[in-house]
Amino acid sequence: MPLKRSWVASANSAETDFPLNNLPCGVFSTHRQDARCGVAIGEMILDCRRAEEAGLLFLPAGPLFAELSWNRLMAAGPEVWSALRARLTALLAEGAAERDHVEPLLIPMAEARLHLPLQVAEYTDFYAGRQHAFNVGTMLRGPENALPPNWLHIPIGYNGRASTVVVSGTEIRRPLGQTRAKDADKPVFGPSRRLDIELEVGAVVGTPSEMGRPLSVAEAQRMIFGYVLLNDWSARDIQAWEYQPLGPFQSKAFATTIGSWIVTAAALAEFAVDAPPPEVPLLPYLQEEAPGLYDIDLSVEMHPEGAAARIISRTNHRELYYSAAQQLAHHASSGCAMRTGDLLGSGTISGPEPENFGSLMELTWGGERPLQFTNGVKRTFIEDGDVLTLRGHAQGDGFRVGFGACSGRILPAVSFP
Repeated sequence: MPLKRSWVASANSAETDFPLNNLPCGVFSTHRQDARCGVAIGEMILDCRRAEEAGLLFLPAGPLFAELSWNRLMAAGPEVWSALRARLTALLAEGAAERDHVEPLLIPMAEARLHLPLQVAEYTDFYAGRQHAFNVGTMLRGPENALPPNWLHIPIGYNGRASTVVVSGTEIRRPLGQTRAKDADKPVFGPSRRLDIELEVGAVVGTPSEMGRPLSVAEAQRMIFGYVLLNDWSARDIQAWEYQPLGPFQSKAFATTIGSWIVTAAALAEFAVDAPPPEVPLLPYLQEEAPGLYDIDLSVEMHPEGAAARIISRTNHRELYYSAAQQLAHHASSGCAMRTGDLLGSGTISGPEPENFGSLMELTWGGERPLQFTNGVKRTFIEDGDVLTLRGHAQGDGFRVGFGACSGRILPAVSFP
């Protein structure tokens, strides 16, 4: 599909993340306006609340934009999502008859403060990248036992904390916790010294499911409203001490950063690709008939204090082994009810080469191979003051469907007790 041209000039640039082909969903405020839903178009944001109040967005099940999140719209279901996308496209397309009514509702993105685009109901993080699972398993157990016996049969995940999901730009305190050195008899309590990132893409559940009712992969796919960049910050030293036998807990609970914009499943549809052929046959409830991954180029930029920023990793969403729809179907397979606003992290997305690894634990191989920056600065894990930024986009014919930035700066740990 070629670029859809808009009367908003900045939306027609080949470099913008937000052409008319995209129309991602966010929440913004300005010094004159309280927080409200908006859609990004080029360097501008369309105020959806005012557009609805002006009668420019007339949708079934409305009004839908009186709340401070996209949850109500997401709960309205795929037919309403499609109607909104079609109406927004008509209002913003080159030659739109209602341009004079829409133009006053555009806010320069440079003047806006961005907020969490959804009210996160619950958060689950998966472990769906085969290369990442193999790398981590190799470090812990050796290559012959790298993958757990269940990994090729089931999307492994754990329940995280919705209360600490924050929007891009939020500063993150270095977590405190118990750690134990290899040569120590007892643990100590203090700041994490092996703080890491995980490059992920999060799926946002739109329509809910009923408790007691499993989902097919096809049903799960239709329930997904869109996707966000996601950084599941990880304290590797705390994790190493606590994760047996029940898995991560405080090492992950302190913060998860998501991008400011939800890129809808509809905007990504033309970039859908098949998951890799399973190495062992999957059980029928996990088999998918339609492509469930996307050709999304992803990157991590690290900016240490005292050195220039640089890209430390490049990979692609298509490197995942399990799709978000498979993860969602498995999540509901026991009868677990899924809710509007549920967030499913993909797990770290690593590619086949060292420059494609999606975490510092892999990039530095557990701290053995420091990353080099300007001014002689080296990093094995994250130091206080460092800024980590995730970016991603799907490349079209003369346009890109992008996510904006997903960024966070690490602050020193609090003094406690």
